[in-house]
Amino acid sequence: MWASAGDLNSPQTVTSERQTFYCVPVPGESAWVKEISASQARVSPSTSYTPSRHKRSYEEDEDMDLHPSKQKEQHMGSGGDIHGCVEPKRLETEASAGHHVISPNCSPPLDLNFPLPGEKGPACLVKIYESWESFKVNDVLEVFGVLSVDPVLSIVNSEERDSSSLDPMECMDTMEEQRVHSPPASLVPRIHVILAQKLQHINPLLPACLNEEESKTFVSNFMSELSPVRAELLGFLTHALLGDSLAAEYLILHLISTVYGRRDVLPLGKFTVNLSGCPRSSAFTEHLYRLIQQLVPASYHLRMSIESMNHSRFIPHKDYTANRLVSGLLQLASNTSLVIDETQLEQGQLDTAGVHNVTALGNLITWQKVDYDFNYHRMEFPCNINVLITSEGRSLLPSDCQVHLQPQIIPPNMEEYMSSLLTAVLPSVLNKFRIYLSLLRLLDYSISDEVTKAVEEDFVEMRKNNPESVTADDLHKMLLVARFLSLSAGQTTLSRERWLRAKQLEALRKARLQQQQCVNGNEL
Repeated sequence: MWASAGDLNSPQTVTSERQTFYCVPVPGESAWVKEISASQARVSPSTSYTPSRHKRSYEEDEDMDLHPSKQKEQHMGSGGDIHGCVEPKRLETEASAGHHVISPNCSPPLDLNFPLPGEKGPACLVKIYESWESFKVNDVLEVFGVLSVDPVLSIVNSEERDSSSLDPMECMDTMEEQRVHSPPASLVPRIHVILAQKLQHINPLLPACLNEEESKTFVSNFMSELSPVRAELLGFLTHALLGDSLAAEYLILHLISTVYGRRDVLPLGKFTVNLSGCPRSSAFTEHLYRLIQQLVPASYHLRMSIESMNHSRFIPHKDYTANRLVSGLLQLASNTSLVIDETQLEQGQLDTAGVHNVTALGNLITWQKVDYDFNYHRMEFPCNINVLITSEGRSLLPSDCQVHLQPQIIPPNMEEYMSSLLTAVLPSVLNKFRIYLSLLRLLDYSISDEVTKAVEEDFVEMRKNNPESVTADDLHKMLLVARFLSLSAGQTTLSRERWLRAKQLEALRKARLQQQQCVNGNEL
């Protein structure tokens, strides 16, 4: 039984708090993810939606532009793998201008605050009524709720502003803040959440939750055919890397790597690979990225140049005029593949912004964190981004592992060669590659006491034979390679066989680097 609206002292009155998050589509989400998700969606026509009314909202919103609400709304930079009552096609049309939505009668355009340039899709104000404390910036959410694109919302906000303007103490928001916090509902819909949950991954080919009984059956069936899938993927990547099977092995390990924990400030499980020796003139790195884009759910290709370093916004910063966090390129969801291309980098002068951007990339790679700029101070936010660096020589950025590419074939036409690789792969096989890479990074992993002792003894023996060149860092790297090598074969514990294979791969990689150093006469 509900208490009357005026009876605030009733024992049945419950005070609760609602929080509002600003959510955008997953930055860098691959086209194949969107296509498969759209084909799986069960969309029913809304009983309360009429096209004429919706069209009219555009005309009304052009007149009233962005009106304020008195409620301050906290903004999140990334999130919103939004399903349920949302009609994705309609919302994408409404926000199809990417970063800016322009109305003829508006002075400045509406910035939808997407982290990556050229992104399209619906941005939403997601209103959560309970358990909102568990959601953090850059989480990927799936929400079910009531969608509202009613222009009356903006009219109500306008009336509230007009009434509160009589009392200056009631309207402390600046005009810019009002524009940001109360955008037109037709451009930035509201979702009143009934159910919201964090997603482990955004691969639509995998079950959303792997702990359910049906999901365990799916995983078990896929693991039974893992060996041929790995062999086919290795062959595919070997061709993509111009016949270099060693580089293909390390690329697989990189693509299934993930930060599985943190020890103090040290992230455990990160595996940034620097693929050096990439040909500069053949657009090889561009085509390699397009192939990776077909395998992973989310990715971004960062072309390093003096201009992009000096003029891009890498880290989010607080805009105190609009009272919101302005997104940056590095504000990405977990397990996004960030491919940094240094092959086009030329000599030039980095300005202050460029130096800060290079520093931000270094912090991301080394510590898996991004420092958000609040002008008066910086705040660290942990992240989990897979970074692959392509370069001619050794990268100017730090990395966990440098693999020098040794092409066995030089295609006369790189574009035709790379395109033929994709067309030669059956769609069903390509989907298996996608499942393989997403699933293996979600598996648990452990090392038995027996194997741990054997590894320690092996390392002591290696130190005796070659004390100068074998370090603790080498042990850490070999254990990391052994971890992902085991997982790539579907094994959740380290075996003696996988440890020996990891040592072999590392020996081959180091020998190749030394050979290249002798050829060039300088350090790579």
